[in-house]
Amino acid sequence: MSDLIKNASDQLHELIMEALGRLVAEEEVPAIPIPAFNIEIPADKAHGDFAANTAMVCAKSFKMPPRKIAELICGKIDLTGTVFERAEIAGPGFMNFFLGRRWFSDVVKTVNTEKENYGKTELGKGRKVLVEFVSANPTGPMHIGNARGGAIGDCLASVLQWAGYHTEREFYVNDAGNQIEKFGKSLSLRYMQLASDKGAEVRREYGNDTERVCAVLYEESGEGGNFEMPEDVYLGTDIIEHAKNYFDENGDSLVNLSDEERKKALVDFALPKNIAGLERDLKKYRIVYDTWFRESTLHESGETMRIVEKLKETGHTYEQEGALWFRATDFGVDKDFVLVRANGIPTYVVPDIAYHYDKLVTRGFDKAINVLGADHHGYVPRLKAALTALGVDADKLDVVLMQMVRLIRNGEVTKQSKRSGKAITLVTLLEEIPIDAARFFFNMREANSQFEFDLDLAVEQSSKNPVYYVQYAHARICSLIANLEAEGVVPEQNADTELLTDPREIELIRHIASLPNEVNLAAKNYDPAKITKYAVELATLFHKFYDACSVKNAESPELQQARIALCLAVRQTLRNVLTMLKIECPEKM
Repeated sequence: MSDLIKNASDQLHELIMEALGRLVAEEEVPAIPIPAFNIEIPADKAHGDFAANTAMVCAKSFKMPPRKIAELICGKIDLTGTVFERAEIAGPGFMNFFLGRRWFSDVVKTVNTEKENYGKTELGKGRKVLVEFVSANPTGPMHIGNARGGAIGDCLASVLQWAGYHTEREFYVNDAGNQIEKFGKSLSLRYMQLASDKGAEVRREYGNDTERVCAVLYEESGEGGNFEMPEDVYLGTDIIEHAKNYFDENGDSLVNLSDEERKKALVDFALPKNIAGLERDLKKYRIVYDTWFRESTLHESGETMRIVEKLKETGHTYEQEGALWFRATDFGVDKDFVLVRANGIPTYVVPDIAYHYDKLVTRGFDKAINVLGADHHGYVPRLKAALTALGVDADKLDVVLMQMVRLIRNGEVTKQSKRSGKAITLVTLLEEIPIDAARFFFNMREANSQFEFDLDLAVEQSSKNPVYYVQYAHARICSLIANLEAEGVVPEQNADTELLTDPREIELIRHIASLPNEVNLAAKNYDPAKITKYAVELATLFHKFYDACSVKNAESPELQQARIALCLAVRQTLRNVLTMLKIECPEKM
C-alpha cells in the first residue's frame, strides 16, 4: 500500500533538513531550531511538483532575506539518487522542486503491482469506527432523504475502510417510544375500519385486490369521507395494507379486545415485516449492515433508566414540576431539557444517550459517526453535553449533517414517481434509475450542501452523465486491451514506463498518484464526494490522453508497451475507486 506522493514529500523534507544541517556545520546559518515549514503541491504545475516555504519561515530566525536562504539551501541539496531532478527558486524565496521520470514510471509500476490494494492507506490503522446511517423510522417506507443518507453513509464507511480503519455499519431501529405507539394506533384504527360495515362491503366487492381495497378505504378517510382519522396517526396506504393482511389471515379476532391488546397484536404482526422490508430494500441498494441495533433492547435491559441514574449521580440534574431535567446549560447548551416526564416515562433523548454510551463505552469504538438530516442540528449539542456529563469524550462522536435533496425532472422540481404517480421513495427511485447512478449522484456533493438530483441525467447514456462517463473510461480501456490482444499485442511485465513524457501522460500519472492522499482527505473530512470528483477527473484526464497519445499507433513498440502499462494502471485505479463506492465496472458499454 504505497503513497508515492507522501514518500516524495517526506524525502524532500529530509533533503531540506540535511541541507540546513550542512549550512549550520559550515556556519552559513545560525545553529538554532528550524521553524516548522510546509511542503505543498502547487496548483500550477509550472511551479514544480512540490514547493517548500522553508526560506520564508526561517528569514526572521536567521536574520537573512528569504531568497538568500533559498539560494543557500538549494546550493547544498544533493538530489542524486532521489526522485527529484531539479530545484528552482521563485519570487522572494519559494523553492520549487521537480520530480524526475523515474518517479512517474514508479507510479505506473506500483499501481500494476498492488492492483486491487492500490489506494489503500494506514491512516486509521488500529482504530475502530462505527458509522450509523439511514436508521429510518420502521413505521413506513424510506424517503428520498434516506436514499441520500444511505449512499453517503455506506460510501463513507467504505472510504474509512480504505483508509485503514476497522469500520462497522449500523442501523438503529426505533422500535420503541412514541412512533411505535403512533404506529399501533394507526394500525388499530385501520383494522377497525376494515371490520366496519363499510370495510366489509369494500372487502366483499374487491376481494383480494389489496391495492384497490387500500385506495377505497384511504379515500373514505379523506376530506368528505365517512371514516375520520385523527391528526396524530400515520395516513399512508401501507398502514391499511398491513391491517388488511392481518384481517385476511386472522379475521375479526381483534375486534373485541382492548385498544392496547389490539395495538400490540398489530404491531407485533406489522413491525417485523417493515424491518425486514428495510433490510431487503437497503440490500438492493448494496447496503449491508454489520448490526441492526434495536432501541427496545435498551429498555428491556434496563440500560435506559441506568443512564438516568448515572446522570443524576453527576449532579447535573434537577426536578421541576415532577419532571427530571438535565442541566445542559452547564455544558454550553442554550437550554436545559427533560430526561424523565412527570409520568415517569423517559423522553426520546434518554435512549439515544444510552445508545451512544453503548457505542463509545460498552463496545469501545474510538469514533461514532452519525449521518443525520440537517433538522438534527440542535439535537447534537444536547447529546454531546449528556455524554460529557457521563465522563465520555464527546469528541468521539462526530455527526455528518445532511441537507435536503430536490429531485429534478424535465428541468422542474418533482415529488412524484413517474411510474406510480406517488411520492418518490427509495424503492420507487431505484425502479426509475440505475443503482450505480443513485450511489454516484448522491455522493457528488458534500453532505452539508443542498443537492439537485437530475432524474433525466441519471438515466442518460452519454458523457453528460458523470457515472456513465467514468464507467465508459473503464470499458474503453477494456476494449482497447482486448483489441490489441486480438492483434497479438500482449502487455509486457517490464515495460519501460520512463518513456512516458508527454504532458498529458504526466498529468494523468500525477492524478493516479494522488489517490491515496484523496482517500485520506475523504476519510478525515467524512466526505466521499472527494472520491467521485477524483473519479470524474481521472476519466477526463484519461480521455484527453487517449485522444492525443495513440496507443495502437505509437511511434515504437516500446512506447506502445509503456502506454499499455499506463492504460492498465488507469483501469485498475478506476476499478478500485468504483469498487470502493460499490459501483459496477463494466467491460463493455
